[in-house]
Amino acid sequence: MLLTGIISILGGLIAASSYIVSKKSDAKELIDKLVPYQGGIGILLLFWSIKNTINLFRYFSFNTLIITAVQFIVGFLLAYSLLSQYLFSKNEEAKEKGQQLRAKLAQYQVPAGIGLIILGALRIFRLF
Repeated sequence: MLLTGIISILGGLIAASSYIVSKKSDAKELIDKLVPYQGGIGILLLFWSIKNTINLFRYFSFNTLIITAVQFIVGFLLAYSLLSQYLFSKNEEAKEKGQQLRAKLAQYQVPAGIGLIILGALRIFRLF
């Protein structure tokens, strides 16, 4: 649970970075330290959401369903550049579908990032 919370908070901070910096300009320094790891954190969130999806088949939990969905959205958005470079580059159809999905999800990046920060904090304190 602790690791899920930490990963979620880091991903949420990067996803909501534009909003956070607009509200608190001194947070830019911290976020700038995280940005180089954006793709890696995104991939980690994607794998973590897949692991949680598998766990949902063993025992259903509404809390796990919510955090899994938000982790997948944020993970995909943060990891898109890596996915595009290594997976989608060899298949034009996959690349196009990936771009379409990213365009649809991009409008939710900041709200999903804020939600993931909150869900991660709740996970750490075992409230969710």
